[in-house]
Amino acid sequence: MRRGPARPAADAAAAPSALADVAAPAVAPAEAPPARQQLRTEFAFELPRGYVDDMGTVHREGVMRLATARDELIPLRDMRVQENPAYLSVVLLGRVITQLGTVAHMHDGVVENMFASDLAFLQDFYRQVNAEGHTRAGVSCPHCEQAFEVELGGSRLGES
Repeated sequence: MRRGPARPAADAAAAPSALADVAAPAVAPAEAPPARQQLRTEFAFELPRGYVDDMGTVHREGVMRLATARDELIPLRDMRVQENPAYLSVVLLGRVITQLGTVAHMHDGVVENMFASDLAFLQDFYRQVNAEGHTRAGVSCPHCEQAFEVELGGSRLGES
């Protein structure tokens, strides 16, 4: 007599999984986490006036990268910065501007020869790019309750 597997054993083997499905609490599917924005490290800009090189060519469009801690620390060892702290922004911008028009090699000497209005623009742009709004706080006037933002970080370029 040929014996096949006993039917109750097969049912018993299937029963625990069936019971587990019934006994397990219903869990709502987890929502997918919000997609992370890709980190931008370079930002395009256009100078208000433009840098004029030795050949008379005006360069207005450029690219600035995010600053690193090293970018902000190295200029502090520069003798020009030690003698005149206002020179910090020139040296720092020379490090983080990666492209300006067709200028072959970007350096602090290029920044040094920019118009004052372009330098002010770049200092403000640097703060915007590197702060990402994290140094501002929303507050309201205690008298009129008008909402506005205040700057919590340093106000000078390279100051945090």
